[in-house]
Amino acid sequence: MVAMYGVPVVVLKEGTSRTYGREALRNNIIAAKALAEILKTSLGPKGLDKMLVDSFGDITVTNDGATIVKEMEVQHPAAKLLVETAKAVDAEVGDGTTTAVVLAGELLAKAETLLDQNIHPTIIIEGYKKAAKKAVEILDEIAEKVDISGLDEVKEGKADIKDKKELYDALYRVAYTTLSSKYMATPDIMDYLIDIAIRAVIQVTEKKNGKYIVRLGNIKIEKKKGASLADTKLVYGIVLDKEVVHPGMPRLVRNAKIALIDAPLEVEKPDITAKINITSPEQIRMFLEEETRLLKDMVDKIASVGANVVICQKGIDDVAQHFLAKKGILAVRRVKRSDMEKLERATGGRIVTSIRDLTENDLGYAELVEERKVGNDKMIFIEGCKNPAAVTILIRGANDMIVDDAERSFQDALHALRNLIRDPKIVAGGGAPEIEIAMKLRKFAETIGGKEQLAVKAFADALEEIVTVLAQTAGLDPLDTVMELRKLHRDGKKNAGIDVMNGKVVDDMAAINVIDPVIVKKQVILAATEAATAILKVDDIIAASPTKKEKKGKGGEESKFEFD
Repeated sequence: MVAMYGVPVVVLKEGTSRTYGREALRNNIIAAKALAEILKTSLGPKGLDKMLVDSFGDITVTNDGATIVKEMEVQHPAAKLLVETAKAVDAEVGDGTTTAVVLAGELLAKAETLLDQNIHPTIIIEGYKKAAKKAVEILDEIAEKVDISGLDEVKEGKADIKDKKELYDALYRVAYTTLSSKYMATPDIMDYLIDIAIRAVIQVTEKKNGKYIVRLGNIKIEKKKGASLADTKLVYGIVLDKEVVHPGMPRLVRNAKIALIDAPLEVEKPDITAKINITSPEQIRMFLEEETRLLKDMVDKIASVGANVVICQKGIDDVAQHFLAKKGILAVRRVKRSDMEKLERATGGRIVTSIRDLTENDLGYAELVEERKVGNDKMIFIEGCKNPAAVTILIRGANDMIVDDAERSFQDALHALRNLIRDPKIVAGGGAPEIEIAMKLRKFAETIGGKEQLAVKAFADALEEIVTVLAQTAGLDPLDTVMELRKLHRDGKKNAGIDVMNGKVVDDMAAINVIDPVIVKKQVILAATEAATAILKVDDIIAASPTKKEKKGKGGEESKFEFD
């Protein structure tokens, strides 16, 4: 800055760059649009995959929006805002990440046109906020309620989920829509995998204060390369990627009473530094005998409460292993804390932090604990738990890429099912709600005075761009498709959308099993609006210069290290 009389005043640190006004706004919009363009082609069931290669050379091939933005090393601050938005949508509803980023990009692209007409960013932001609020109201109007009261009977064991046809169909269609764009969407195994996802979600659903809560953290997904996706199975219990610690221990225990111990089965070294002076071999023998006695006492205590399986979060000494094997107790060591907690919920046991405090009431129960060979590795299966509150999906596949993609697909399906149970309302998929909302928003815009109505109409146009992208990935003509859909919606067919798999427009997407939970659509609209308005509010970018550190290298030469 230059003050009066031409005297320079230094406000910012040397090397700091500053972009402000319309230039800053346009730079941000360009960066956000660029990220949206990358994700555009991944939208929909026929969306194309991205191959992401990290700095270590590891390859990820996926069309999952959340994975793409997480793996990309985005540098621009505005684009990073969109990445954070995608992560937030993924954390909240587990689906709709690609749509959220693409919609935010389109909102900014439409805003750019309005900025060229000298409309102030504040007016655009207000218009977008009103449009988003109205869009959520329209979603509630066009949504259909799903009756999930049948879950009570299923949870009580009075009926199988397939007996509740209406509920099962709604859950099936939601999972089908989510998985239809994934690698595992092959007709021969699709039904089987969806059934696994539905049963897993129902198993971890609880009713509290009249509302259903789905705890997806209680579903453990274990991957093991080998066999095929058709060999994936649901285990009503927990599968541990571990093996029995001692060859003398049983490999199979029926009617297992399981001790869950968060304490080492070994003599720990004291925290304080101590020296022991030994003057004779007799003293060494006594020292070792005392150590053995302590370990034997620990094992005797475990055996005395009736435990025949020990799952230990910490280490098990070789001597303790020997005594456990002699007692016929199966033991597993160094199990993760998260797995210990799932075991607690599955078996009904309680994690104890002191072996002295272990009682019979702390033991969990399972009909079967067995070490089995899965592929080239050994795994521990803890099955037949009484009404387990935690389950495991064991995914099999021909290679790492397939099992990793299957895991991501299962995560999306589980989240979609949870969303439906959490808020039992559905809308048709295939771009149907976007066209319906866009049409109603244009009518709503006419009721708003001033320039804000232009922002509301721009919001409607941005929503229609989602349908345009869907048409493009399906190989259809985007303009003809949107015009045809507008006509059908004007005729009152609110579920008319694009059947991407068959490349045509249909009157009722719900009839061909393409539906979405309303909660996902709401989250996408709100998140995309918030991201777009946050970027539109920025009119000044002040970037500090990278830190430089000088250091003397070998031979007295100066070496420079730069840190981002």
